[in-house]
Amino acid sequence: MRRFTEGDSVEELTVLLHRAYTDHAEAGRAFFASYQSAQDTAHRVRSGECWLAFRGAELVGTVTVAAPYTGPDGYPAPAGAGSFWQLAVDPGHRGTGLGQRLLALAEERIAALGSARVVIDTSAEAVELVGWYRRRGYAPVGSWRWGVTNYESVVLLKELTSGGRGL
Repeated sequence: MRRFTEGDSVEELTVLLHRAYTDHAEAGRAFFASYQSAQDTAHRVRSGECWLAFRGAELVGTVTVAAPYTGPDGYPAPAGAGSFWQLAVDPGHRGTGLGQRLLALAEERIAALGSARVVIDTSAEAVELVGWYRRRGYAPVGSWRWGVTNYESVVLLKELTSGGRGL
């Protein structure tokens, strides 16, 4: 895994995001990453540290982190919390532990950037995904509705310890 650099392709990253979020789109959940443009991807990459995972030369995963994270007014996040977005694994590489490694990287980077908590959100309808986060120490703290999705999000929080691992 390595940081996104100027020589990396935003278009290739956008294609990966679309592939990774296809299952959600087919289930009727319009995650922004399932349809965002390359310009949207570039904006989101610039909003934090974007990390890429490769298998050989093939891009197979990504996550973008920021700490502290400043959400919109009213977003139920504690001051100083970090966040991550665009956590994505190519469907052909699911079940390999890559998602868990990307999550661990995100938490470690957020802790290294000085945040003791991480806040994220995902579709409340994505029960399997919410369960995946809950099994990794995330707890619901509120809800939010983004203007670019068609669902209500559950906002999840995790307390971090040194090295980014939860209590």
